[in-house]
Amino acid sequence: MVGAEQLDGGAIAARARFGDDNAVIRLVDCANAGETDFERHVGNIADQISSEESDNAPFHKWLVKPRLPPLCSPSMLKAGIVGLPNVGKSTLFNALTRSRKAEAANYPFCTIDPNIGVVIVPDDRLAILAKIAKTAVLVPAAIEFVDIAGLVKGASQGEGLGNQFLSNIREVDAIVHVVRCFEDPDVIHTVGSVDPVRDIEIVTTELVLADLDAVTKRIDKTQKKAKSGDKEAIAELALLEKLTPHLNSNQPANTLPATDDEKALLKFFQLLTAKPVLYACNVAETDLATAEQNPFVQKVAAFVKVHHDAAYVPISAKIESELIDLSPEDAKAFLKDLGVDDSGVSSLIRGTYALLGLMTYFTAGEKEARAWTIKKGFKAPQAAGVIHTDFEKGFIKAEVVSYADLVRLGSIAAAREAGKYRLEGKDYVFQDGDVALFRFNN
Repeated sequence: MVGAEQLDGGAIAARARFGDDNAVIRLVDCANAGETDFERHVGNIADQISSEESDNAPFHKWLVKPRLPPLCSPSMLKAGIVGLPNVGKSTLFNALTRSRKAEAANYPFCTIDPNIGVVIVPDDRLAILAKIAKTAVLVPAAIEFVDIAGLVKGASQGEGLGNQFLSNIREVDAIVHVVRCFEDPDVIHTVGSVDPVRDIEIVTTELVLADLDAVTKRIDKTQKKAKSGDKEAIAELALLEKLTPHLNSNQPANTLPATDDEKALLKFFQLLTAKPVLYACNVAETDLATAEQNPFVQKVAAFVKVHHDAAYVPISAKIESELIDLSPEDAKAFLKDLGVDDSGVSSLIRGTYALLGLMTYFTAGEKEARAWTIKKGFKAPQAAGVIHTDFEKGFIKAEVVSYADLVRLGSIAAAREAGKYRLEGKDYVFQDGDVALFRFNN
C-alpha cells in the first residue's frame, strides 16, 4: 500500500474498472477541471491511491468520491434553451438543474447572460449495475444546458437583445425550443395571446433571417474562389445557392434535402437552423396527465412533424420547479396526486441526449459504477479515449458484455461462462448499454 496522495488541483481520477481482478486500471490526469463554480459537483478530486499485485501483473485500484462529471469537460455537448420571453425557459432551466441559478421573473429579458448548468441524464441502469458490482459510488452521465434569453420579432436586426442572443445560440450544439401551451392571465405573453405555432414561426423566422444573412455574405466570399476553378469553393457555392431559396421560403437549414457530402459541408457553415431541435410543450399543472389531449400540444405536434421533422415533449416546468425543494418521497407523492410519474423533464433530458447524438456505455466495479458519454457510432478505441487519450492511443482490446446480458445473468463470471463476455477489437462499434473494460499499452 502507498500512502494517501492528493492529485494536482482539478485533475480528474479516471479509471476503467470492470468488476473482477482481471481488470487493468491506470490513474491518469486529465486537463485541469477548474473548480470555481463547479466545486459542488466535482468535490475533492482524489482521495487515496493503492497498488496491489494480481496473479498476472501489477495493477492499480483508484478510490474516488461520488460526484457528477466536471461541468467544464471539453467534450460535454451543450443544449440551448430558447423561445419567446415568458414561455417558461428559466423555470425549466431551474427544474433541469435543480437550482435557482436562472432568475424566473414575469417580465421579458429577465435572463441577459446565459445561465449554464450541468444536468444528470436519468438512467436506471446505473443503479442496477452498481448493485451487481457491489459499489455505493455512482457517477452518472451528464449534459450541459444553457438558458438563453427570450428572442423577439426583429431579433435578427438587433431588436430586444437579438444579436447577443443569436450569438449565444450559435455556441450550442442543439436547441430545446420551449413553447407555451397553457393559458394564464397572470403571465404576460409578449404577443398578446397563446398560439404556440405562431411563436415557433416567430423564432424560426429570426433564426432563418440570421442564416440568410450569413449565407449571403459567404456567397460573396466564395464566388471569387469558385471562378478561379477551386473545386472546394465550387462545391461550397453550389450548396449555398441551393440553401438560399430554401431559407427564403422560411424553412430551416436542417430540413434541406442534401447528400451526405452536402450535410458534412453544411455543418461547416455553422448555421443556426442547421442545429437539431426538440420542442418542449410547456403545459399547466392540471394538463400534464392529459397533455396529449391539450389542443396547443396537438397543434405543435402536427406542425413540427411536417415543417421541422422534429420531435416534441410535453412538460410542466411549473410542476418540476415545485419539486426542487421536496424530498424524493414527497416528490413522488406529489406527482402521484397529479396522476403522473414524471413532470416530463426526465423525458426531455433523455430526448436532448439523443438529439445530440449521444449514448452511454458503462464501467462498473467495486469502487464505482460510471456512465460514460460517447457519440453514436464510436468505435472501441474512441470509446476508450473518452476515459483518457492514453486508452485510445494504446488500445489493445475491449472486454464487453451488454447491459441486458449482464443483468439477466447476474455476474461477470456467469456472463463469461455463457459466452456473453467477449473480446472486441478496434473495429467494434460500441452499442448503448455496453459494459466494458479496456486493455491498453502504457
